[in-house]
Amino acid sequence: MKSPEFDGHERARWSGRAVAYDRSFARLCAHPAEALLDAAGVDKGHRLLDVGTGTGTVAALAWARGVSVTAVDAEPSMLDLAATRLPHGATVLATLPVLPFPARSFDAAVGNFVINHVGNPAAGVSEMARVTRPGGRVAVTVWPSPAPTAQRLWGDVFDAAGAERPAALPRLEAANDFPRTGSGLSALLEGAGLTGVTCEVVSWTLRIDPDDWWAGPAAGLSTAGLILEHQPPSVVPEVRAAFDEVTAPYRTDDGRLALPASALLASGSRH
Repeated sequence: MKSPEFDGHERARWSGRAVAYDRSFARLCAHPAEALLDAAGVDKGHRLLDVGTGTGTVAALAWARGVSVTAVDAEPSMLDLAATRLPHGATVLATLPVLPFPARSFDAAVGNFVINHVGNPAAGVSEMARVTRPGGRVAVTVWPSPAPTAQRLWGDVFDAAGAERPAALPRLEAANDFPRTGSGLSALLEGAGLTGVTCEVVSWTLRIDPDDWWAGPAAGLSTAGLILEHQPPSVVPEVRAAFDEVTAPYRTDDGRLALPASALLASGSRH
């Protein structure tokens, strides 16, 4: 059911890095949060499961709507930070595709980019559907392929610096992967038994201080962080110089970056 090699890589990549994530990539991931809750039909009084809550952005927005929130993540440091933004007892340590809840426990389940970090995405969505009541909704976001500018620029940065990539970057097993397109994500939800599945593209501009955007990979986060860690110490300043050069066209008058971003948002109803 799980993909041990990929899942193990993900656990190691995010371990103890909640503060760096909150400063950098969490800001990128925050934009679709309201649309995700809307797609899941989340309203006051509902019981919501937020899977892969990270530092609690989606869960905190849901709580502000008057929703009873349970926020799950596989990384303890993420939950520690999320707990400061949520009511006592709202956070639970758990890892897809195994959730410690009975079937039909929630009115809705959402996962904001968590499917990107699961070794068996189909099993993960099926588990989210299992714990959702009949008539309830499941909604997820993923990054599309080809990658939006905000992420694609990291490859341009490493190319400009002549940085070597590790011999093998962690990838999903072919049997567990799916096309990162609207039809591919829709099929993933339909395969989990969800009905009335829809998928839309959500686009926005990430506005962030360059040092904050650099902070994520500098702390080892994501694939960009893995590549940066792979460089000899003498090369890291060269990568930073390339980062400043490659991102220069996206700098605004206030010194921040304005990076185009987009995501796929799909949702469906539980039988």
